[in-house]
Amino acid sequence: MKEIIFATKNKGKIKEIQAILGKDFLVKSMEEIGINIDIIEDGKTFEENAIKKATEISNITNKIVLADDSGLEIDYLNGEPGVYSARYMGEETPYSIKNKKILEILNGVEEEKRSARFVSVIALAMPQKQPITTRGTVEGIIGYEIKGENGFGYDPIFYIPELKSTVAQLSLEEKNKISHRGKALYEMKKILEKMV
Repeated sequence: MKEIIFATKNKGKIKEIQAILGKDFLVKSMEEIGINIDIIEDGKTFEENAIKKATEISNITNKIVLADDSGLEIDYLNGEPGVYSARYMGEETPYSIKNKKILEILNGVEEEKRSARFVSVIALAMPQKQPITTRGTVEGIIGYEIKGENGFGYDPIFYIPELKSTVAQLSLEEKNKISHRGKALYEMKKILEKMV
Protein backbone atom coordinates (compact mmCIF):
# COMPACT_ATOMS: atom_id res chain seq x y z
CA MET A 1 0.00 0.00 0.00
CA LYS A 2 1.44 3.34 -1.10
CA GLU A 3 1.15 6.30 1.26
CA ILE A 4 -0.09 9.57 -0.23
CA ILE A 5 -0.41 12.85 1.60
CA PHE A 6 -3.35 15.02 0.65
CA ALA A 7 -2.74 18.71 1.35
CA THR A 8 -5.87 19.32 3.42
CA LYS A 9 -7.01 19.39 7.03
CA ASN A 10 -10.57 18.46 6.01
CA LYS A 11 -11.38 14.93 7.32
CA GLY A 12 -14.49 14.66 5.11
CA LYS A 13 -12.39 15.31 2.02
CA ILE A 14 -9.85 12.64 3.07
CA LYS A 15 -12.67 10.09 3.43
CA GLU A 16 -14.02 10.96 -0.04
CA ILE A 17 -10.53 10.72 -1.61
CA GLN A 18 -9.71 7.43 0.13
CA ALA A 19 -12.98 5.94 -1.18
CA ILE A 20 -12.07 6.88 -4.76
CA LEU A 21 -8.35 5.94 -4.67
CA GLY A 22 -9.13 2.57 -3.06
CA LYS A 23 -7.15 0.00 -1.10
CA ASP A 24 -3.85 0.34 -2.99
CA PHE A 25 -3.30 3.79 -1.49
CA LEU A 26 -3.31 5.06 2.09
CA VAL A 27 -4.38 8.71 2.11
CA LYS A 28 -3.18 10.85 5.02
CA SER A 29 -4.05 14.45 5.87
CA MET A 30 -1.50 17.13 6.78
CA GLU A 31 -2.71 16.88 10.38
CA GLU A 32 -2.00 13.12 10.49
CA ILE A 33 1.63 13.68 9.50
CA GLY A 34 2.05 16.62 11.88
CA ILE A 35 2.14 19.51 9.41
CA ASN A 36 0.13 22.57 10.37
CA ILE A 37 0.85 25.37 7.91
CA ASP A 38 -1.45 27.59 5.90
CA ILE A 39 -0.53 27.88 2.25
CA ILE A 40 -1.53 31.19 0.70
CA GLU A 41 -3.61 30.51 -2.39
CA ASP A 42 -2.63 33.48 -4.55
CA GLY A 43 -2.75 31.80 -7.96
CA LYS A 44 -4.90 33.15 -10.79
CA THR A 45 -6.08 29.65 -11.78
CA PHE A 46 -7.20 26.46 -10.03
CA GLU A 47 -4.10 24.77 -11.52
CA GLU A 48 -1.69 27.32 -10.00
CA ASN A 49 -3.24 27.01 -6.54
CA ALA A 50 -3.34 23.19 -6.56
CA ILE A 51 0.28 22.93 -7.79
CA LYS A 52 1.46 25.42 -5.15
CA LYS A 53 -0.17 23.46 -2.30
CA ALA A 54 1.07 20.05 -3.50
CA THR A 55 4.61 21.27 -4.23
CA GLU A 56 5.08 23.08 -0.91
CA ILE A 57 4.03 20.04 1.13
CA SER A 58 6.08 17.67 -1.07
CA ASN A 59 9.16 19.88 -0.55
CA ILE A 60 8.67 19.74 3.23
CA THR A 61 7.98 15.98 3.44
CA ASN A 62 9.93 14.67 0.43
CA LYS A 63 6.90 12.46 -0.29
CA ILE A 64 4.10 12.04 -2.86
CA VAL A 65 1.51 14.75 -2.28
CA LEU A 66 -1.88 15.48 -3.84
CA ALA A 67 -3.73 18.77 -3.49
CA ASP A 68 -6.88 20.18 -4.97
CA ASP A 69 -8.33 23.55 -5.74
CA SER A 70 -11.93 23.85 -6.72
CA GLY A 71 -14.72 26.32 -7.06
CA LEU A 72 -17.88 27.50 -8.74
CA GLU A 73 -17.89 29.43 -12.03
CA ILE A 74 -21.10 31.33 -12.87
CA ASP A 75 -21.21 32.51 -16.49
CA TYR A 76 -23.59 35.41 -15.79
CA LEU A 77 -21.01 36.72 -13.26
CA ASN A 78 -18.12 36.38 -15.77
CA GLY A 79 -16.89 33.18 -14.10
CA GLU A 80 -17.09 34.43 -10.52
CA PRO A 81 -16.55 33.40 -7.78
CA GLY A 82 -14.04 31.06 -9.52
CA VAL A 83 -10.71 30.66 -7.71
CA TYR A 84 -12.08 32.95 -4.97
CA SER A 85 -15.03 30.62 -4.19
CA ALA A 86 -13.96 29.98 -0.57
CA ARG A 87 -13.05 33.65 0.02
CA TYR A 88 -16.03 35.14 -1.87
CA MET A 89 -17.74 37.80 0.28
CA GLY A 90 -15.14 37.05 2.98
CA GLU A 91 -13.78 33.75 4.27
CA GLU A 92 -15.77 34.00 7.51
CA THR A 93 -19.08 34.53 5.67
CA PRO A 94 -21.26 31.39 5.99
CA TYR A 95 -22.29 29.70 2.74
CA SER A 96 -25.95 30.17 3.68
CA ILE A 97 -25.38 33.94 3.24
CA LYS A 98 -23.20 33.53 0.11
CA ASN A 99 -25.84 31.31 -1.52
CA LYS A 100 -28.65 33.73 -0.63
CA LYS A 101 -26.67 36.65 -2.08
CA ILE A 102 -25.98 34.82 -5.36
CA LEU A 103 -29.68 34.02 -5.71
CA GLU A 104 -30.46 37.71 -5.12
CA ILE A 105 -27.95 38.80 -7.79
CA LEU A 106 -29.48 36.35 -10.28
CA ASN A 107 -33.08 37.23 -9.39
CA GLY A 108 -35.05 37.62 -12.63
CA VAL A 109 -32.27 36.15 -14.82
CA GLU A 110 -33.71 33.56 -17.21
CA GLU A 111 -32.58 29.92 -17.07
CA GLU A 112 -30.37 29.93 -20.21
CA LYS A 113 -28.23 32.67 -18.66
CA ARG A 114 -27.86 30.89 -15.30
CA SER A 115 -25.30 28.35 -16.59
CA ALA A 116 -22.54 27.41 -14.15
CA ARG A 117 -20.03 24.70 -13.41
CA PHE A 118 -18.10 23.26 -10.52
CA VAL A 119 -14.40 22.89 -11.37
CA SER A 120 -11.81 20.83 -9.53
CA VAL A 121 -8.10 20.51 -10.28
CA ILE A 122 -5.99 17.85 -8.57
CA ALA A 123 -2.22 18.34 -8.56
CA LEU A 124 0.36 15.61 -7.97
CA ALA A 125 3.80 16.59 -6.67
CA MET A 126 6.68 14.14 -6.21
CA PRO A 127 10.32 14.73 -5.31
CA GLN A 128 12.46 15.52 -8.40
CA LYS A 129 9.49 15.42 -10.79
CA GLN A 130 7.38 18.03 -12.57
CA PRO A 131 3.89 18.42 -11.08
CA ILE A 132 0.97 16.85 -12.97
CA THR A 133 -2.64 18.06 -12.88
CA THR A 134 -6.04 16.62 -13.78
CA ARG A 135 -9.26 18.61 -14.12
CA GLY A 136 -12.89 17.64 -13.58
CA THR A 137 -16.02 19.68 -14.18
CA VAL A 138 -19.75 19.25 -13.69
CA GLU A 139 -22.13 21.49 -15.64
CA GLY A 140 -25.41 22.82 -14.30
CA ILE A 141 -27.28 26.01 -13.55
CA ILE A 142 -27.80 28.20 -10.52
CA GLY A 143 -31.21 27.19 -9.18
CA TYR A 144 -33.93 29.54 -7.98
CA GLU A 145 -33.90 28.51 -4.32
CA ILE A 146 -31.72 26.86 -1.68
CA LYS A 147 -32.55 23.12 -1.69
CA GLY A 148 -31.12 20.04 0.01
CA GLU A 149 -29.40 19.15 3.26
CA ASN A 150 -26.46 17.09 1.95
CA GLY A 151 -23.17 18.41 0.69
CA PHE A 152 -21.65 21.77 1.59
CA GLY A 153 -20.63 25.10 0.11
CA TYR A 154 -22.58 26.05 -2.99
CA ASP A 155 -24.19 22.58 -3.38
CA PRO A 156 -27.72 23.75 -2.35
CA ILE A 157 -27.96 26.29 -5.23
CA PHE A 158 -26.21 24.23 -7.93
CA TYR A 159 -28.95 22.52 -9.91
CA ILE A 160 -28.33 19.73 -12.43
CA PRO A 161 -31.27 19.71 -14.89
CA GLU A 162 -30.71 16.08 -16.06
CA LEU A 163 -30.94 14.87 -12.45
CA LYS A 164 -33.75 17.33 -11.56
CA SER A 165 -31.85 17.95 -8.35
CA THR A 166 -29.37 20.25 -6.63
CA VAL A 167 -26.07 18.66 -5.60
CA ALA A 168 -27.18 19.04 -1.96
CA GLN A 169 -30.15 16.73 -2.67
CA LEU A 170 -27.89 13.86 -3.82
CA SER A 171 -26.49 11.08 -1.62
CA LEU A 172 -22.69 10.96 -1.14
CA GLU A 173 -22.52 7.96 -3.53
CA GLU A 174 -24.50 9.82 -6.21
CA LYS A 175 -22.39 12.95 -5.72
CA ASN A 176 -19.08 11.04 -6.02
CA LYS A 177 -20.21 9.56 -9.35
CA ILE A 178 -20.83 12.94 -10.97
CA SER A 179 -18.75 15.39 -8.94
CA HIS A 180 -15.98 17.57 -10.34
CA ARG A 181 -13.56 16.33 -7.65
CA GLY A 182 -14.55 12.72 -8.31
CA LYS A 183 -13.85 13.08 -12.05
CA ALA A 184 -10.45 14.73 -11.46
CA LEU A 185 -9.53 12.09 -8.86
CA TYR A 186 -10.45 9.13 -11.09
CA GLU A 187 -8.16 10.60 -13.78
CA MET A 188 -5.40 11.09 -11.20
CA LYS A 189 -5.86 7.52 -9.96
CA LYS A 190 -4.98 6.22 -13.46
CA ILE A 191 -1.79 8.32 -13.43
CA LEU A 192 -0.83 7.16 -9.92
CA GLU A 193 -1.33 3.50 -10.81
CA LYS A 194 1.19 3.84 -13.64
CA MET A 195 3.72 5.90 -11.70
CA VAL A 196 3.91 4.55 -8.16
